[in-house]
Formats: sequence, structure tokens, C-alpha cells
Amino acid sequence: MNQYVAFLRGINVSGYHKVPMIELREEMHKLNFKNVATILNSGNVIFDSINNDLKNLEKTISEHLEKVFGFPVPTIIRQSERIYRLLERNPFRDIVNTKDIRLYISFLRKDIQTELDFPWTNNDKSYTILEKSNKEIISILDLSIAKTPKGMEALERYFGKDITTRNWNTIKRIEKKLRADLN
Repeated sequence: MNQYVAFLRGINVSGYHKVPMIELREEMHKLNFKNVATILNSGNVIFDSINNDLKNLEKTISEHLEKVFGFPVPTIIRQSERIYRLLERNPFRDIVNTKDIRLYISFLRKDIQTELDFPWTNNDKSYTILEKSNKEIISILDLSIAKTPKGMEALERYFGKDITTRNWNTIKRIEKKLRADLN
């Protein structure tokens, strides 16, 4: 069995595209996934599968959930080992974190190339992309200058809409659950 984390895009946002976590877990079990667990209400699902074809898994989950819930549910999957490596690397270790600073990891389905030089900062200095590594973007938003949509707009402009973003604290919670499942 392989352990994976599925990141679902655009569910349970401001009352739209509601997907109850109990139903989501049930639907994942219907797809023959094992040890299914959800983290928070924002579309983070840990599961085990014998299938090791990530593209096939993403397509299977996305298509099934769209049929069940009636709206598109874009899905991006990472193997648990990749999440562990990301946390071990700790790309935010040198960042002074305050109440206004948000640390983000964005996951791309495809490895989009861009002309941006990293670190890249937008015009008002509220949003910085520290780096892009493989299919992950490491970024920081300063809420004292601007709100989240500015950062998301920049991500979509340069990397497209086949992307989903999580707060670094969410990634830490996912790791905690992954490690708990090992015991």
C-alpha cells in the first residue's frame, strides 16, 4: 500500500461547494481506498491505495466526486514521503512569523515553467514567492499590506488554475496525522 494526501480545490469555501467530511470519507472508501482520514474542512484527505499512478488517482477521485456532489472537484495528490521531505526542508525557517504573516505551499498538477526570478515580490510588497521547486510553490503573504486574493491572483496569473494552496500550519497538521497513522 502507498500512502497519499489528496488536496481538493475549492470545496467548502464561503458556503459554496459544500462537501461534508463524513460523506467525503464515505466516497473515498467507495473507491476502495483504505485508512481514509480528513484534516480540517478544506479538502485534505489522507488515504492508502495499491495504485501508484498519481494521474490516474487524481482523475478517478475528481471524476467520482464531481458525479456525487454535482460540481467539479479538482484534485492534486502527493505521496506522504513528499510531504515529509517538504516539512524536513522547512522552507520558512528563516522567516520571522508575526500575526500578519501567512506562509503558503501551493501544489501544481503540472510543472509549469515561468519567467519569474525567485524570490519574486508583487508591486505592493504584500506577496512574495520565495521559490518554486518541482511542482510546489513556497510563498508568503503579509496581511498588514493586502489580503489573500492578491496572492492567489498572482499564483493563477503565473501558474494557471490547476493549483491548490494550503497554509503551512495545515501542512503541519497533515504531517501530524500521517505520523499518527503510522503508529
